[in-house]
Amino acid sequence: MKKFLAAIKEFFRKIIVALKRRPHIIPMIMLGISFLYYSLNLMHVSDTTAKIQGAGMGLCGFVTMLFSLLSFVCFLNAFPHRKKVNIPMLVLMFLMLGAIIFCDVFYMNAVTRALTRPDNPIVINKSTVYIGLAYNMLNDHIIMLGVSIALVALLPVYGKLLKKIKTSIEVEDNGKLDTIDISGED
Repeated sequence: MKKFLAAIKEFFRKIIVALKRRPHIIPMIMLGISFLYYSLNLMHVSDTTAKIQGAGMGLCGFVTMLFSLLSFVCFLNAFPHRKKVNIPMLVLMFLMLGAIIFCDVFYMNAVTRALTRPDNPIVINKSTVYIGLAYNMLNDHIIMLGVSIALVALLPVYGKLLKKIKTSIEVEDNGKLDTIDISGED
């Protein structure tokens, strides 16, 4: 049991060390999760677009998917390994994330207009439950993107806080370090 706990402690120490070296991994993971969440629920968005057929709904779905992928690529280029932050790529990533949020809000408003229009409103029932699922998914996606933006913006702050965490290992000596000759003379 003691070895198991030591192994778990060492595992988490290694994770902290990796995060200290590259703290931008945290927002990258969140950005990847939000992209994956949207991608895996794209069927609901497509079915909703086909049912409502509102102006610009298909374009918003396409822009959201395209900019999600491109913003991830911009993020990877904004934080190159062992180099300074690439500011133009970072600005481009923020612009794309803003466009994604705009498209999600536009899509949600199109769904709301279709559900509340006075003539022939769409009713959510068993056969159209995907409309509500798509609406809720887009709301969650906006929240995830907001968290991703906050994590990128606050990267310098928590990067410094991560560096203050002590991750060094105490090495015990047996008291004979003075007797070791390291001068190289015979």
